[in-house]
Amino acid sequence: MDRRTSRNLIERLNRDAERISAHFGLRYKSITAERANVKSRYGVCYDDGAIKIRLRHAVSGEPLKYSGLVATLCHELAHLRHFHHGVRFRRFYLEILEYARAQRIYCPSSRPRLALQRRQAVRPPRNPCEPGGPEQLQLF
Repeated sequence: MDRRTSRNLIERLNRDAERISAHFGLRYKSITAERANVKSRYGVCYDDGAIKIRLRHAVSGEPLKYSGLVATLCHELAHLRHFHHGVRFRRFYLEILEYARAQRIYCPSSRPRLALQRRQAVRPPRNPCEPGGPEQLQLF
C-alpha cells in the first residue's frame, strides 16, 4: 500500500470518527495508521485517547476493506468510555456500530456464497448502504 492510499484511508477514518464521536460525546486525541509490521491486532486505543488502526492485511499487505476499518474504529472509540471488554463495553460498541450503520458510515458488503454462484447467474450485490439493500449482519 502506498502512502497516498494510507493517508486517504486515515483522513476518511478521521472524518467518520468526528461524526461518531460528536454524536456520543467522545473525545479522542488522534487516529493514525498502525505500523506495517504489526500483525497481532487490528487496532489499539491508548489511555491518552490516541487510536491506531492497522490498514493492511497481515499476509497480503493489501488495504483492508473499509467496513472492517470502520468496525475497528467503532471498537476503539468504545474504549474511550469503557477501557475493558466487559458487558458495558460490548453494548456500547454495538450501539456505536449501529449508529455508524444508520449513518451509512459502516457498510459491510454482502457476498454471494460460492454454491449459489455455481447454480445461478451472479449479480453484483447491492450496496448495503443504499435504501433497499440487504439486511446487515451483526459482527458479534
